Amino acid sequence: MTDETEVPEGAAEGDIPENLNPSLKAAFDKLSEENAALKEQALRYAAEAENTKRRAEREANDARAFGIQRFATSLLGVADVLQRALSSVPGEIADPAFKNFVDGIAMTERELAGAFDKNGIKKISPLKGDKFDPHLHQAVMEQPSTEVEGGAVLFVMQAGYELFGRVIRPAMVAVAAKTAAAPAQKNGYDSGAGEATGEAVNTQAE
Repeated sequence: MTDETEVPEGAAEGDIPENLNPSLKAAFDKLSEENAALKEQALRYAAEAENTKRRAEREANDARAFGIQRFATSLLGVADVLQRALSSVPGEIADPAFKNFVDGIAMTERELAGAFDKNGIKKISPLKGDKFDPHLHQAVMEQPSTEVEGGAVLFVMQAGYELFGRVIRPAMVAVAAKTAAAPAQKNGYDSGAGEATGEAVNTQAE
């Protein structure tokens, strides 16, 4: 090899030697361009392959979730019946046979709830006074109330359920009417008192 084609010691990979003849320099430039294009193409193919893999995984998960959703929806009625049966049981049960029957229903309800939980099915059952969420709740009736703010949940009429964060049945709730009387003022006086007469209102505690 002549001095014109030798790569100087310490030159970085990809550097073009200054003493390279024009024909070799042109070939070197062409190879460098092809190498860069191949790298870009490889990166693009890798990104497309990763996107395809993620899309396939997402579609597979959705397919599995849809299959569970259909099965779970068919069992929600069973859960409702068991819950209504338990809610109608009296507090004191004297008959041992009836008590065993009730215990069996309670055990069945717990087993069903456990199966739901293991498969990603969670109950939606807001508490009294919770903020109404149209994404999770369905208001089926409205009642005046001074116990909670207007629009808040009063009680649950039927529990809802969600599967992996997707609502498969909203909770049916009763909400407080937004025209409900406002709670009493914390300072113990009517803010409108004295306006008609122009008299000052005593705010000092006696």
